[in-house]
Amino acid sequence: MTKANKTALVIGGGAPNMPLMAGALCAMLRQRVGFDVISTSGAGALVGLLYAAPKAASPIAALAGMVEMGISDALYRAFPVNFKVFNKPGQLAELFREGLKASPYAQMVERMADVSPGFRLWSDWQQLLWATATPSDLSADSLGLCAHVPFVEDVVDFNRLRSYEKPIYLNAYNVDRHEMAQWRGQEIDVAHFRAALSFPFLYPPTEIDGERYIEGAALDTLNFKALIGDDASDPDIDTIVVFDVLGADRLLRAPRDLYDAWVMSIITPLTEIAKDDLKLFELVHNRNADGSEKRALLRVPLLSPDLPAERWERMFDWSYSNMHTLFRIGFDAGLGFCREHAVRLGIDYDDSVPSLPEDWTLADVEGDGQRVTRQAAEQHLRA
Repeated sequence: MTKANKTALVIGGGAPNMPLMAGALCAMLRQRVGFDVISTSGAGALVGLLYAAPKAASPIAALAGMVEMGISDALYRAFPVNFKVFNKPGQLAELFREGLKASPYAQMVERMADVSPGFRLWSDWQQLLWATATPSDLSADSLGLCAHVPFVEDVVDFNRLRSYEKPIYLNAYNVDRHEMAQWRGQEIDVAHFRAALSFPFLYPPTEIDGERYIEGAALDTLNFKALIGDDASDPDIDTIVVFDVLGADRLLRAPRDLYDAWVMSIITPLTEIAKDDLKLFELVHNRNADGSEKRALLRVPLLSPDLPAERWERMFDWSYSNMHTLFRIGFDAGLGFCREHAVRLGIDYDDSVPSLPEDWTLADVEGDGQRVTRQAAEQHLRA
């Protein structure tokens, strides 16, 4: 089946529930959905770049690997902070992490997490000890709490991104010029990526060519401007697929503790920004003079109201089980979306692609028929 004109993918900000987006995108890859333009903001930039230019892995493997950012449930219940994602800042901290990266023992510790929940607890405990021991120059004069996503160059191939054949965009806000910047794939390097994720207080502003930038998603959660602004290079887009993991009132709830209250203080305004972005685009920028729709706007139902109450309650937890489950939910939502919009997406829906089981592994996502359960992996290790 051949699709008409062009299809764009808009990947909004949102973490740690970004495994919803990663799962849906993997389902679309399995269904051979193609996108002609990709526009990202905030944490959606990581999802988009893993899709377009993964390092030493297939797009599906790279996206599924996002769940490894999660923390062992037993450890997360006692210490609900993601020390894998939020790293201490400073040059000494960078040198410490580089030393761990070169250590065969540290590499073995990370690999052991996949063997069983018990080994995951042990592995993450070791990594927590290393994170605690990491030296830092954080002080009252610091401009942000954390280092700028130090692991991104291990998972994204920025050299490969320069030759990516489709337009891909990310945004960041220039606090010196007081305007939003849009960068396209060929000019995006690690500095641009870190600028796009420089959420105030979490990260200091990123300086590029003497000018400072903060996360674009903090002001523009869904980056429609790359598609409709003055610099938009693809005016013949007729279909826009939207990944939005923030624009739902059910995300707003009473906090469970002080740390959770801080997380909700970030999420609350972003939820309203995401809702307003979508509404503004639908009612103003996506209308012809007669009021008809300019382009088909297709929202992937990642935040379905049918999700169980427990899932809404834990949506922003960085626990491994939560991220693993969110990926599965996203994958199923992606399959359902492809089935419903197959004609518009220009695909022949493949009924042989199944939903993921609760204890899914990478082999289930890739569909290579070589499923490896945790029990089998543990038996192999003993042998």
